[in-house]
Amino acid sequence: MAEITGDQRVQAEVLEGLATAVNHRRWFVELAVPYLGDNPIEIGSGLGDYALEWAARLPRITATEADPDRLVALKERLADEPNIEVRQMLLPHSERGDHSAAVSYNVLEHIEDHVGALRSMRDLVRPGGAVVIIVPAFQFAMSPADIATGHVRRYTKKTLAAAMTEAGLTVEKIHYANALGLIGYFMATKVFRLMPKEGPMVKVYDTLVLPATKAAEQLVRPPFGQSVFAVARVPS
Repeated sequence: MAEITGDQRVQAEVLEGLATAVNHRRWFVELAVPYLGDNPIEIGSGLGDYALEWAARLPRITATEADPDRLVALKERLADEPNIEVRQMLLPHSERGDHSAAVSYNVLEHIEDHVGALRSMRDLVRPGGAVVIIVPAFQFAMSPADIATGHVRRYTKKTLAAAMTEAGLTVEKIHYANALGLIGYFMATKVFRLMPKEGPMVKVYDTLVLPATKAAEQLVRPPFGQSVFAVARVPS
């Protein structure tokens, strides 16, 4: 099985900090909803924030986590959610499934064999279903924060599409998201060498800047962004 990379303590701090970015999370929740179907599986559920948001809109969802400690916390947090199943999962693997979709946000960049991981996601999904991915964008933004949290790469639309195609998926949609977020992330983590934790900067951005960014990007897709969002189909 694949090794879990990165400092688990730092990862936990970042997850807790980003959990306060409610508007950011709801934007990315909405991006995936049209493609999830009736029984998706989330790869790398972390604290369960996305799983809880999706579970409110879906009949059932499976949440997964690779790290044993986070898995325990995830099971505890989601114990009272009847339509969420929680299980451990490491990628790549040889398991097969019949889920309506696989969704994975900010996980693929941690995995050396990312094509193998995408193949594993493909094999968990029924023919015609979707694999929905968000990853951090642009290698020039690789910072000490990326290294500490276990990122082995950042992506462009071209490199993510190439990996999905090599994994036997058919790319349906791919675009950058959160253009102003890339500028803020680069300045905070690369120039000032800060960690993206909970604090005034995150709250101000999420409350004041993010809603305007989202509204603008619903009208015009930006040529760059903090993240790459992609949807690919499992061949029928």
